[in-house]
Amino acid sequence: MRPLWRCRGCGAEWPCQPARLALLVEYREDRTGLLVYLSTLMAEAGAQLSQLNGHVVPENLTARFLGWARARGSS
Repeated sequence: MRPLWRCRGCGAEWPCQPARLALLVEYREDRTGLLVYLSTLMAEAGAQLSQLNGHVVPENLTARFLGWARARGSS
C-alpha cells in the first residue's frame, strides 16, 4: 500500500516476510537484479514516506529494503 509502504495482505512494513520470499523466488538467478529493483523501490519509498512523516532515517530504509537481500556472507 503506497505511500505507506505496507503489505496489503498482512499490513506489515513492505517488504514483509511473504514478499521477501516471493522476491527471492522470482529473482533466484539474478541477485544483482533484485538489489537494483529493491534500491529503486527504496528511493521511491524514502520520498513518499518523508512527505508523510516529515523525516525518514536512511539506515532504517537500507536495512528494510536491502539488508535481507544481500547474498549470505556479504558485508
